[in-house]
Amino acid sequence: MQEFMSWNFDETVNREGTWCVKYDLRKEIFGEADIIPMWVADMDFNTPPFIVSAIKERAGHEVYGYSFRPQVYYSSIADWLSKQYKWQISTDWICFSPGIVPALNFCTLAFTEPGDGIIVQPPVYFPFFSAIESHGRKLLYNRLVNTGKRWEMDVRSLHQPQFENAKAIFISNPHNPVGRSWSKEELTELCEFCLKRNILIISDEIHSDLTLPGYMHTPVATLGEEIAEITITLTAPSKTFNIAGLATSSVIISNPLLIKRFLTLTESLHVGNGNIFGITASIAAYTSGYEWLQDLIRYIDKNVSFAIDFINKNIPGISAVKPEATYMLWLDCTGLQMGVKELQSLFIKNARVGLNEGSTFGPGGEGFMRMNVATSMTNVEQALEQIAKAVSDLKK
Repeated sequence: MQEFMSWNFDETVNREGTWCVKYDLRKEIFGEADIIPMWVADMDFNTPPFIVSAIKERAGHEVYGYSFRPQVYYSSIADWLSKQYKWQISTDWICFSPGIVPALNFCTLAFTEPGDGIIVQPPVYFPFFSAIESHGRKLLYNRLVNTGKRWEMDVRSLHQPQFENAKAIFISNPHNPVGRSWSKEELTELCEFCLKRNILIISDEIHSDLTLPGYMHTPVATLGEEIAEITITLTAPSKTFNIAGLATSSVIISNPLLIKRFLTLTESLHVGNGNIFGITASIAAYTSGYEWLQDLIRYIDKNVSFAIDFINKNIPGISAVKPEATYMLWLDCTGLQMGVKELQSLFIKNARVGLNEGSTFGPGGEGFMRMNVATSMTNVEQALEQIAKAVSDLKK
């Protein structure tokens, strides 16, 4: 009996020539076209057939004019959150955004003023930085602590003077790139601090559905009514179901005053329409995606476990701790004692594998590399063997 009967995640999908950022921009990004791309956070698996079928059916009606989001769009999101996380929301709390990164920028503009401080917890998803600095806000680093076994929040350091005038905090929950699925206790400690200081919480929860076996995702807004009142939750089906190109995300806000401020901003920018196929895909994902997701999680966990074991046994100088969520590995390459350019050259020129270089994720990322294993096991094995050989050749 095969382990994955319903869906073929082992299939090698040719993505070249499809205007694919991950594959078709390898030369521009890495200076080399002939590499295995394991960087940008999308998957090499086919989009689920129930989403493809829904899009084809809608495309069969050959008018693609102005559209609106029907009630089933909102109710499918609410039902998904209820089933996955026992989070009961009103459909009136769901606002639209064409993506999580645009939503980060909208939140900066809607809820803060130029000169205001916004806290981030690096190493973290790098668009957090530009969403703050490009609008004249002040970037405040609350660095994560690497214990060697896992990365942890340093809430105690938030009592330092540089954080006194902070107006908001961006958190990555689960965390990209270190792979933490923050516990209820960790989040509660942070949120209680934010409550005392009247700091708005913008929680990027796009990877929540990709929490791995043995761990549980806790939406920040479920930690209590007072916390929910100061929390903006960003989520989307894009990472879970590999539909990032359809530009459809949600901003969930229970506080009516914050909803009004957010909508005033997005309506002034005329970015709220979305697109027909994003609407269609979102509905299909959230109404039919549960079983497919369970198989996906099992396959990703299998890839993650294999990769962690291989790296720690066969590649001296590189180590990795198994993530609790996401399909990204955070590789500790500090044992190689290389600078940023040397490390990049090792992976690109020698190993022929394209990863994200760690310093782009901010302080604490130096000497690390982010690796995307949401691809076939064949690709994962090939990439790791090439990295192992490249590291081995350093000693010759």
